[in-house]
Amino acid sequence: MTDAKAACDWLCNPSAEVSAHYLISRHGDIMQFVAEEKRAWHAGAGKWGAISDINSHSIGIELDNDGFSPFSEPLMAALETLLPEIAGRWGIASKGVIGHSDMAPGRKIDPGARFDWRRLAQQGLAIWPKSQQVASVDEGRFVADLTAFGVTADVDLDVRLAAFRSRFRPGATGPLASADMALASDLAARFPVDACEANV
Repeated sequence: MTDAKAACDWLCNPSAEVSAHYLISRHGDIMQFVAEEKRAWHAGAGKWGAISDINSHSIGIELDNDGFSPFSEPLMAALETLLPEIAGRWGIASKGVIGHSDMAPGRKIDPGARFDWRRLAQQGLAIWPKSQQVASVDEGRFVADLTAFGVTADVDLDVRLAAFRSRFRPGATGPLASADMALASDLAARFPVDACEANV
């Protein structure tokens, strides 16, 4: 959307058939539309681990961004205030904080490559893989590692790779590389999906 007001208007339009629990504007305003214990319609079709009804197992936070620009400092600061509050109320581990592109790669691209996942991870609000020894390229192993991490949507390798890179290797291009393999291996080893009880 062009701005938070347009997003708010869309989220409040019954014909849109979409909703979210929260919307954070680029100015840092936090707006709540749906009570946390109620189901919102922000995710749609997708899958994370064994969960295919993401809307019934998540709290949706929409962020005011055009998909190409850096996320504003007031927005990030507001998110860093809201996330631990939600996580504390619902017992959500940092592993359970995911983006729409994690659960519906290809169909959804948000929050996109400009979102600072590493910043959240440094505060314990998300996860970030550790650098490992470079691994040999093996497409089957890469898919298996991402599946263990939770990326279980039935999509082609190139779609899965693009979503993975958008979050963990923004700016990376080309075919599957050893750097992708190393990061995926670490995610699978340290953050298996069965450790995730809920997601945001």
